[in-house]
Formats: sequence, structure tokens, C-alpha cells
Amino acid sequence: MGNLSLFSSEFYTWFLLPFLIFMARVIDVSMGTVRVIFVSRGLKYLAPVVGFFEILIWLLAIGQIMKNLSNPACYIAYAGGFAMGNYVGICIAGKLSLGVVLIRVVTEKDALPLIEHLKSEKYGVTSVDGYGTLGKIKVIFTIVPRREVKKVVQFVKRFNPNAFYTIEEVSFVEKGVFPIRKSWRGLHLLRLFRPFRKGK
Repeated sequence: MGNLSLFSSEFYTWFLLPFLIFMARVIDVSMGTVRVIFVSRGLKYLAPVVGFFEILIWLLAIGQIMKNLSNPACYIAYAGGFAMGNYVGICIAGKLSLGVVLIRVVTEKDALPLIEHLKSEKYGVTSVDGYGTLGKIKVIFTIVPRREVKKVVQFVKRFNPNAFYTIEEVSFVEKGVFPIRKSWRGLHLLRLFRPFRKGK
């Protein structure tokens, strides 16, 4: 009887139910954002698992909406959960740091110290000479795991503080030179999370 009175109470109708719908939407939209990233990274085993739970939670949330069409609080909670879920999903994606990126550095200063330092850190580096608006320049290209971007940018700012650089998404990488971190050695389970795929 106590449970029945709770489900029929105004507290459940106007506060608890909308809150549950809000949280369900936050979770399923966050999972949707992560799933899309997994698909774009080629993580074909993880994406379906995340998609299964994403749609299951969504069905639970929409089911409650359909049962409470006369409750405007549920609509607000549903929309609010969708908005918050996008934000949370983006934050999670940033923490996962999946994939690889191309860092392009354009500098007028002597770039040799930066190039040599990147090589000493086991990053693959390609450099070419060019001409800019103000004269001769050096263009440096390096492809790095996304989790290494902050570290590489710090190198750029240390050796060439006024350098212009851009960071671009790379969808596929075959071969190349990448730093090997101890945290990846021997962890075969984490192969699913590797940020790039090897060539066939």
C-alpha cells in the first residue's frame, strides 16, 4: 500500500518521475554521443554494446512520457535531459581522447630545435620549406594520438612561442611513427580502445 501511495502522490508525479526521465535522457544521449565517436573510430565491438543500452534506456524514458502525456513536467524533464546529455557526452568524449590528429605548425623561427625534440620524443615529423606573407617559413607536420595533443602543443610553445599551428581530425592512419607509452604495453584488453587502426 505504501508503494502504491507513493506512485500516486503529487511528489512522484511532479518531482520524482520527471527527475527519473531527466536522468534517463542524460544517460542515453551521452551514450549516443559516445557511440557515434566509437563508430567514427572503427570500434566495431564497442559501438553495438553502447547502442543496445542507449536504446533500452530511451525506450524506458519515452514509455514513461507516453503514460504521462498530461504532465508538462515530464516534457520539460525530457527536453532538459536531452540538452544536458549532449553536454555530458561531449565531456566524456573529451576525456576518452580517442583517435589521432594532425598538428600542422607554421613558423618563421628556426624550427630545427623543435623538430629534433619531437624526434627525440619518438614522434613522426615531416617538415617542408615554404614562403609566407613575410618571407621564408618552415611547415612541420606530425600525426599524434589525441591524448598527446596537449603535450605536443606545449613543445611548440616552448621552442616557437609565436608559431601558428592547427589541429585537424584524422579518420585513418596506416603505419607511421608513434610514441609507445608503457601504459599500453601488455594491456591486450585495451586494444579495443586503441586510437588508430593498423594497416592490413
